Amino acid sequence: MSSRVLQQPDLLLLDEPTNHLDIESIQWLEEWLQTAPCAAIIVSHDRAFIDNVTNRTIEISLGRIYDYNVPYSQFVTLRQERHEQQVRAYENQQKMIKDTEEFIERFRYKATKSVQVQSRIKQLNKLERLEVDLEDNSRLRMKFPPAPRSGDFPVIADDVRKAFGNHVVFDHVTFTIRRGEKVAFVGKNGEGKTTLVRCIMNELTDYTGTLKIGHNVKIGYFAQNQASLLDGDLTVFDTIDRVATGDIRTRIKDILGAFMFGGEAIDKRVKVLSGGERSRLAMIRLLLEPVNLLILDEPTNHLDMRSKDVLKEALQAFDGTVILVSHDRDFLDGIVSKVYEFGGGKVREHLGGIYDWLRYKKSDIRDDADKAIDLALQKPTTNSQEPKAKSQEPTSGAADYAAQKAKAAELRKAQKAVAQAEEDISRLEQEILDIEQVLAEVEGQSPENFEKYNRLKRDLEHRMYEWELLSEQLAEITEN
Repeated sequence: MSSRVLQQPDLLLLDEPTNHLDIESIQWLEEWLQTAPCAAIIVSHDRAFIDNVTNRTIEISLGRIYDYNVPYSQFVTLRQERHEQQVRAYENQQKMIKDTEEFIERFRYKATKSVQVQSRIKQLNKLERLEVDLEDNSRLRMKFPPAPRSGDFPVIADDVRKAFGNHVVFDHVTFTIRRGEKVAFVGKNGEGKTTLVRCIMNELTDYTGTLKIGHNVKIGYFAQNQASLLDGDLTVFDTIDRVATGDIRTRIKDILGAFMFGGEAIDKRVKVLSGGERSRLAMIRLLLEPVNLLILDEPTNHLDMRSKDVLKEALQAFDGTVILVSHDRDFLDGIVSKVYEFGGGKVREHLGGIYDWLRYKKSDIRDDADKAIDLALQKPTTNSQEPKAKSQEPTSGAADYAAQKAKAAELRKAQKAVAQAEEDISRLEQEILDIEQVLAEVEGQSPENFEKYNRLKRDLEHRMYEWELLSEQLAEITEN
């Protein structure tokens, strides 16, 4: 991704760019795209990401393309309005078809009505049948089976440390997760989120400290490699039918359809499914198992928005305990009430939802940046014999600090303006050289070329004048 950005393209094509990025990387990409000078076409199921970076939404549905000149959240509203209009038009047409067919059937053999009957038959044959291009899944609800009651503390970590050789992944990890809590593990990739999950699952045992799983805890685990554990010889339908119980068995096709297994796809064997399809199937299977502790590691990577909404509602209604390892902010929002941040070999607990944690992080980063700017603006002492105590005196309080910050911002702005002017001058000079060569080599030039040449000369003179003024302003700021 970074190599593409450095090439300064005119158009970026991004296919699910956030699937394997951590939250901080996603936010960096968002900020870059918001100010990028190029166009971008983004295929993504990350609702928060596309809502933050896009200003146009193109939907492909049942072979048709719908173009909305709005961000995603506004598109959802407009799409719903379109769907309602289509449903009304479809219902009206179906009523008209039914009435027409009843008329034809009633008077088919009456000579006095034969002309009208034939007219109605031709009318039906020529009729362009309307379709509703959006499936209505508003009534589709999935619930986890009731969670068997566990002990009050499903997971207790006490001074846990894990290292791979000389590399310490995390140390002194201590926390308690209470029954019914829904928590998120977040942080940069490689900071140990999945490693700690594997320790909880007893897949890794060479850690120090204590990890205690509470009384009567039954774990449902969705790992990133969960798809490989499915029976390849079973069909999609049979895979779910074997774990479904009660009235869920009557809704298996609806459930599979919500996770993009519609039509003939339910009869496919698991071994011929793609990796993404297997992941979705494994997620459905987990939804139907009676557990009281769910541990989901990046569960949304291969889900579309509709499937994510179904899963999110199910998790919100789940009466057990949940640990979610995810970078999907919109998915986590409304589910988790506590965030564990992994970084620097530590695990820090933050009360509140995912956006509460993000606001805290933003404030924390801003404080660090302010301290860095403050340190950079302090002038080093030039007299090595000056008493040490004097060199450590504060500059001049809050007012002086604010003035220094303002000056630093003004300096950066002036430097950027001068650099932009110099870049524009170089570009205009090159364009003038190019058109001078055309004018010299080709006889019978069109008036448009001479007009363009004169315009470029005027633009260059104007930009040179602006550059002189900007350079003077920069010199004044630097000297003061």
